[in-house]
Amino acid sequence: MLFGTPARIEQALRCCNVAPDPRSAFEIDPVQLIAAHKAERRGGPRIVGCYHSHPSGPPLPSARDAAAAMTDGAIWLIIARREAGFFCAIENGAIERRFVAVRHEIVEP
Repeated sequence: MLFGTPARIEQALRCCNVAPDPRSAFEIDPVQLIAAHKAERRGGPRIVGCYHSHPSGPPLPSARDAAAAMTDGAIWLIIARREAGFFCAIENGAIERRFVAVRHEIVEP
């Protein structure tokens, strides 16, 4: 999960992938997801999106990603090899009818 604001991601939390076949899909562990939402409601860091990898493909949202994405403006970071792509999940996006690319800059802390 990604925390911060849509303009600045401050923190990333590695979550367990509970998908039936984690080599070809991802599903965030619902226990971790619910805990993060509860923490946010208590004043903890704001959840702004999620990240996952495409180990054998490009850093672009797949049809499966589009099917799972809500059109809530969440940020999706997709990592593939040594590349990263940032996307925003919206209605009728240009990519898979669900996403638009987001300009980004990766800054070392």
